[in-house]
Amino acid sequence: MTQPFALAACAEMLWLDKPIEWRVSRLAELGFGVGLWNWPAHDLDALERTGADFTIINGYLRGRLADDEGAEELLATARETAEVGKRLGIARLNLHGTGLYPGGMPVDPTETVTGEMWLKARDTLERIADLGAELGVNFTLENLNPTDHPRCPFSSTSDVLALVSSVDRSELRINLDLYHSQLGEGDLIGWCRRCLPWIGEIQVADVPGRCEPGTGEINFPGIARALNDMDYRGPVAMEAFASGDSEVALEAFRAAFTI
Repeated sequence: MTQPFALAACAEMLWLDKPIEWRVSRLAELGFGVGLWNWPAHDLDALERTGADFTIINGYLRGRLADDEGAEELLATARETAEVGKRLGIARLNLHGTGLYPGGMPVDPTETVTGEMWLKARDTLERIADLGAELGVNFTLENLNPTDHPRCPFSSTSDVLALVSSVDRSELRINLDLYHSQLGEGDLIGWCRRCLPWIGEIQVADVPGRCEPGTGEINFPGIARALNDMDYRGPVAMEAFASGDSEVALEAFRAAFTI
């Protein structure tokens, strides 16, 4: 048995009764990288002292891809977040088409995405890649699903692939969230294959319930074998709640992605 992927997990979704620094330290002890959401909620000094391998964090505080005002806000808060990312050694700074409220609803819901908005979004992401090159950091654009995040622009797997592949810069990759892809489009192995040249990270949770692999309908061992056959060697992160004990959930995740 081998472990071809670098495994990580979202600290904010596990051990919900524990302080975040404890969760981060425990994930590191168990051999997992650590994903986080919004950094202003945390004590950065305490996080730094854990010595954890931080893999991903939200890469902006406010803003949008597809209009001038939103783009400027996105770039400004991405620059601020990039400094935090460099301080903590975070590998990837994650973006969405628009900011999200707690609970996942879009700050600026969009009914119709126009051609002009597509062009502006691509331009904004080109500027994001420029920022990444300037500061020595990497950004990802994440796909979302229309049930949990209705009317969030540029959120489908196909939209994210179109944008990131058209920019085609090493500083901008795809955060391919298979939980969202399953709810939005299905065909998970197909999407892994199509997105492969631009994947920065793969995130997983089972459907329904958004819990660890093995609690729902997705064949994660089959996906792991397919990714291995594609020679994918990047990170796989569990962005999922535990259906019961968090450590049992993490071991189920590790087992699903051991070939």
